[in-house]
Amino acid sequence: MSAPGVPGAPGAPARWEPDDLGDDWVARTLPLRPNAEGEVVATLVARAGAVTDDASLRAGRAGRTAVLYIHGFADYFFQTHLAREWEDHGIDFFAIDLHGYGRSLLEHQTPNFCTDLREYGEELAAATRVVREELGYGRLVINGHSTGGLLAALWAHSETGRETVDGLVLNSPWLDLNRPWFDRVIGTAVLDVVGRRARYVVVQHGPSEYSRSLRTESGGEWEIDERYKPYDGTAVLAGWLRAIRAGQARLAAGLDVRCPVLVCCSTQSGVNRADNPDLSRVDVVLDVRHIVARAPAIGPDVDVVQIEDGIHDLALSPEPARSAYFAAVFEWVATRLDAAATA
Repeated sequence: MSAPGVPGAPGAPARWEPDDLGDDWVARTLPLRPNAEGEVVATLVARAGAVTDDASLRAGRAGRTAVLYIHGFADYFFQTHLAREWEDHGIDFFAIDLHGYGRSLLEHQTPNFCTDLREYGEELAAATRVVREELGYGRLVINGHSTGGLLAALWAHSETGRETVDGLVLNSPWLDLNRPWFDRVIGTAVLDVVGRRARYVVVQHGPSEYSRSLRTESGGEWEIDERYKPYDGTAVLAGWLRAIRAGQARLAAGLDVRCPVLVCCSTQSGVNRADNPDLSRVDVVLDVRHIVARAPAIGPDVDVVQIEDGIHDLALSPEPARSAYFAAVFEWVATRLDAAATA
């Protein structure tokens, strides 16, 4: 059974249906291979105008660029203002809710869980096939946030991703564990054993003050659906964190992402506590020093830009940091991606 808000049903003919975001947003279920927990789907979200089945529109898309947004941990796509920014710069916007997340979470599934980040390759390939082959877009950029940034880099390194992706824009990608050296090294070795044998052991749980601070009910700017992103947070399980650490190790060893890459993050990190006076102007989830240090391992063509007063999700930062982030992204798109397309 599909979770609330998931359009269609697994196994049904592929179609776009109205999405919970309203207006002209539509969504499409992407059936995937079953895993150990059973049935699996992902969900592709888009503007209705970007998926219109019209021969003349499809022909025109060959000269256009699309962007695919990948969310972070315990998250889903709701940032319609982010979509408008891309659209205002002539790039059509798509987003994916990964399996086990948001619109794609089925009743029998453990939320946000996987045992190997390579599992997500199937749905990223399916989503990009829809965008590039079915809809006919000539170029594709992936915009990944946090865990989604790590996934984007790893998939762009894969054979399928390398042939598909023309650029990466990574918003505070999760490239290392924000913990002391002992936890990152010794703790990871212990986790490798525990996560293999006891996948569902909870290693962390509890509300994130950062996540709470974003919400309108806590004085933040953003309306967030409790079904898809619970106010009290989501458990971090040993098997999932083991998969994250394995993916981060592959990246640290060096990837060969051939397309241009933009990595953005805040200029400062801080503690994820309610009494932190800088909660709304620093990254309290990741250590930005790790991001800057590891970004060059993604590939030979990586640019790093740090945003003053940016929070973990730079696209949700209070102004003026949010506009500074978007300005950096689209200046890079114009100078790097557009230049590469005309070279």
